[in-house]
Formats: sequence, C-alpha cells, structure tokens
Amino acid sequence: MPLSTGDTAPAFELPNANPNTGPSTMSFEDAKMEHGTLVLFECNHCPYVVASVGRINAMATSCQAKGIGFVGINSNDPVVYENDSFEHMVKRAEGGMPYPYLHDATQTVAHAYDAKRTPEFFLFDAEDRLVYQGRMDDSPRNPNEVSSTELADAIDAMLGGEAPSVDYTESIGCSVKWKA
Repeated sequence: MPLSTGDTAPAFELPNANPNTGPSTMSFEDAKMEHGTLVLFECNHCPYVVASVGRINAMATSCQAKGIGFVGINSNDPVVYENDSFEHMVKRAEGGMPYPYLHDATQTVAHAYDAKRTPEFFLFDAEDRLVYQGRMDDSPRNPNEVSSTELADAIDAMLGGEAPSVDYTESIGCSVKWKA
C-alpha cells in the first residue's frame, strides 16, 4: 500500500555500506535527527542518480546542518545490475559520500515505502510523518536546466512549521530493479 502524506515512516534496519557515517547496521531511528529524516532510494548505476550525486551530497550536508537526518537506500537486485551489489556500494561510499548508504537486499523496505524509482525522496517530519515524496527537482540529469526545487521547498516549509505547497511529485529516474 503506498504511503500518503501524514503516514508514519516504515521502520527498517539495514546494513550500512558507508562506515564513515554511522554504525554497520542502521535503523530509521538511528538515521533521524531533531527536525526530521530524509530517506532517499538510489543506486550506483542509474544515470539520473549519477548525474545528481553532487546535488544529493550537497542536500545531505544541508539537511544534516538543519537537523534533518539523511540516509540513502539501495534496493536494486544486484543479479540484474552487479554494480548495485553491497561491495560496489562500499566502493562508491569510499569516494566521499557524506551520509549512510544502506542495502535493502530483500527489497522489503522499498516495498514498504512503495519506492518506484531512483532517485526518489521521502521527507519525514520530527514526528516521523511523511510530508513530501518524489523528486529533488525537475532536472536530475542536468543541473543547468532545473526550474523547480520541490524537495528544497518542502524542507523549508516543514522547518517553517508549514505544510509544503507540493507534497508529492513523480520521481524522474530509473525504475527500481525488482527481483524476479
């Protein structure tokens, strides 16, 4: 069943491929901070994610500075895309990722969140209620063509004690690679 605005964040506990940013296994509770939590479904191979890495890293750093936890989750089947294996996640994290990068090997978490694409963001407030789901902006492959910043706008609204004017957008990216 898809998440709706106001729903409570589904719990998880997953292995972390980025030992520089948290324990070897992390839960939603471990990821959250005082003002909320941003959960990102992503992977290593998707060209939309690859083209957005700099902006994703900047978003993670900005969120952490604002008291919002940030965590990436890779739910792709590594049999379909070997580059999305845990070992490759570790290699990517070693390249300077400023947030925990969790592996959803069973895809249970992706199903619980009803994640459809990479990248796809789920923003939760301090009470763990969903306030925004969807894309970071309208141009994940080319930062020079961005004309709307729905995720940043939702974060600003949430921190200002308001509901975002847009609480859902369709993500732009690759589909989650489900197991057969």
